[in-house]
Amino acid sequence: MGAAGGTDTAGTGGDAIAGEQRRLLNVAYRLLGSVTEAEDAVQDAYARWYALSPGGRAAIRSPGAWLTTVTSRICLDLLGSARSRRERYVGAWLPEPLPGRAGRDLRGGPGRAGAADPADQIVLDESVTTAFLVVLESMTPAERVAFVLHDVFRYPFTEIAGVLGRTPAACKQLAASARRRVGGVRAPVAADGRAEVVRRVKEAWESRDIPALVGLLDPAAVMTADGGGLAGAAPRPVEGGAGIARYMVAVADGAPGLELLELPVSGLPGLVARRAGTVVTVASFGIADGRVTRIWVVRNPAKLRPWVGDGGPAGP
Repeated sequence: MGAAGGTDTAGTGGDAIAGEQRRLLNVAYRLLGSVTEAEDAVQDAYARWYALSPGGRAAIRSPGAWLTTVTSRICLDLLGSARSRRERYVGAWLPEPLPGRAGRDLRGGPGRAGAADPADQIVLDESVTTAFLVVLESMTPAERVAFVLHDVFRYPFTEIAGVLGRTPAACKQLAASARRRVGGVRAPVAADGRAEVVRRVKEAWESRDIPALVGLLDPAAVMTADGGGLAGAAPRPVEGGAGIARYMVAVADGAPGLELLELPVSGLPGLVARRAGTVVTVASFGIADGRVTRIWVVRNPAKLRPWVGDGGPAGP
């Protein structure tokens, strides 16, 4: 991915360079877990490209590889400062959930007038599920970059070494360490089985049926909510199936008029809550052996923009 390596697959024309944006956004989102930060990182990389002299750009044999390297380094720097930013964050921090086509249709139009929404360009696969991104958050920045570039995007360690400033062997060790952290997160759960569990949770939640909810939740289940200080959310994780069931029913009782929809969230079946036609909550689920083991709830309006467009959710 270095400036002098690779083959010229992108060319130096403006159209060819612009065509790299989708791939770069996909890399950056998996590295950062934020659509907004990913878009900023990619724009920064393009700004650095166009800041080069014409001769400097002409000397780069693979502009696409150069942009990937620069984008990855920008993301690496952001990840390095993420810990201090997380410490200032109000409550739990969760990655931004991505809507599928049906979720984007809730917006009633494109999220950004005259421009494609960056979230629409991100490919939905197992590497963007909430469970997967939460595990990525537990990695060191170098582990995350090595793992995402190699295991997700299949870049060779010789090129990743240029991003991290380490030897290929060291990058291979970083990816192996990250792989152990991922563990069973990638174990597949049949889509129809997952959707059925989510559907039953929705029905029990709507009917305020605590025993049914308890039966659907693993006894050791954990629910984490992200309000970012901008929307009401449990300040700490709610633990235990019974406690989560009671919490969910209390939320339902205190939110009349809330509409619950079954929609894909980051590529997997999830639940989306609307009030007065506006998305205010997006929930994704970890499921094992027919029971819910984890619930991740995002209520921070800044993280729901892909679901509602530029206007943002209307209140908590």
